[in-house]
Amino acid sequence: MDATEIAGLESELVGFLGEFDDCFGRSEPREHLRTYVSGQLSDLERKSVEPMALAADVPPRTLQRFLELVEWDQERLRDKLQHVVARDHADADAIGIIDETGHPKKGKHTAGVKRQWCGNTGKVDNCVVSVHTGYVAGDFQCLLDSDVYLPQDWADDPARRRAAHIPDDVTFGTKPEMALDQIRRCLDNGIRVAAWTFDELYGRDGGFLSGLAALGQTYVAEVPSDFTGWVRPPRVLLRPTPWELRQPGRRRRFPRLAVTAAPPSEVRHLAAKSSVFGSQKWQPFHIKDSQKGPIVWEVKHAAFYRKHADGLPGPTHTLIIARNALDYDEVKYFVANVAAGSDLQKLTWLLHVGFSRFPIEHCFRQAKDELGLDHFEVRGWRSIHRHRYVTQLSHLFCSRMGQMLREKNARRCGTHRGASSRCRLGLRCGTVPAQAGTVDSLPAGVGSDRVLSVAQPIGAGKSSKENARHAGRTRYQDRRTALLPTG
Repeated sequence: MDATEIAGLESELVGFLGEFDDCFGRSEPREHLRTYVSGQLSDLERKSVEPMALAADVPPRTLQRFLELVEWDQERLRDKLQHVVARDHADADAIGIIDETGHPKKGKHTAGVKRQWCGNTGKVDNCVVSVHTGYVAGDFQCLLDSDVYLPQDWADDPARRRAAHIPDDVTFGTKPEMALDQIRRCLDNGIRVAAWTFDELYGRDGGFLSGLAALGQTYVAEVPSDFTGWVRPPRVLLRPTPWELRQPGRRRRFPRLAVTAAPPSEVRHLAAKSSVFGSQKWQPFHIKDSQKGPIVWEVKHAAFYRKHADGLPGPTHTLIIARNALDYDEVKYFVANVAAGSDLQKLTWLLHVGFSRFPIEHCFRQAKDELGLDHFEVRGWRSIHRHRYVTQLSHLFCSRMGQMLREKNARRCGTHRGASSRCRLGLRCGTVPAQAGTVDSLPAGVGSDRVLSVAQPIGAGKSSKENARHAGRTRYQDRRTALLPTG
């Protein structure tokens, strides 16, 4: 960036925040918003209220009141942010991500704090946990929503609720239930994605998966090894037989599984013992490049019928079993509510979605390290959410400016960036499927933090594990992408 571009960011920020003026009834809180966001975007080491206020020559109590007491509509701010993303960053190949993050805290008075699993520290810790919705469209990524998880013991304690100013209409909800509410809000505010992805915590929840399907959403869910279903559709009886109608006693419910139907199996047992998977060869896919070299996973897939709450099979899904080519003990299971069949391009896209959760981790890291997402020193329910929504706003501004500067630099270099995100990620965008063994050069500008949606051939005549080890020792100067042949 040159001096002119740096100077222009201030006017860009003023215009950007001006779009949210209608969330505030008076001019004072609008100015407080500008002070808060400017503080988060500054080079201060600590982005809590006091240092940001002092740097702006504002009494700290002023910004504290902005979070705690001053009347303004934080939900409208959150919804308006989603409207802006839907308007300015719509992409037919966008991916929605659900994840949570923890914020270690001392004491027991901050709303929602308790000893629970904290991903930030990697252990059970005293922390506040929040569920987030992320949005990724090509090289653009942002956070759309955030809700503090309220544990059951907090929800059932009137005294603690009053002390933390938790509204009466806030009740206990599981994290998948919270995530589904966030997705509904996003859809209501115009957000559209090609698919959603999330980890085992959400993938194991059948109600969450059914809720997504009811909303007409595509998903690629990582599921635990004990997730159950069938790789061949079991026989389902829709009505009683004439013989059953003649029998005395209580009538059995219908539809139901036939007595001769196979019981549902855990996906780990299907992977190990089912002939559907046993007859397949492992198919290597290059997922992405890391600092230690290319990451390669081997894959098998099959049609899958998820067991629903009523014990019956659902519609045709796809079960993907992936193992790390360098560590066969590391296995992931993905279930997508899309029937891939023999469509290699569709399978490739499902893998791209399933392995695309890392951008939200990048968003968390930016929001925490650069914007002070976890620097809040307030305890009240509304204050914490206001801090999160404003931090999402600051992060969105950074993402927009980053994309704008990348596009400007690309134009200077003569690089075309108008292609869709799927094209930029290396997927063939025509109607002709990729041929096994063909090799295409990666588009310019694809960095090591991007998911490659197709595999990369690494060598002929070697096993995938040998190829992956060799790739890890090789410094790739010319990265190419294609589907590895399986035969």
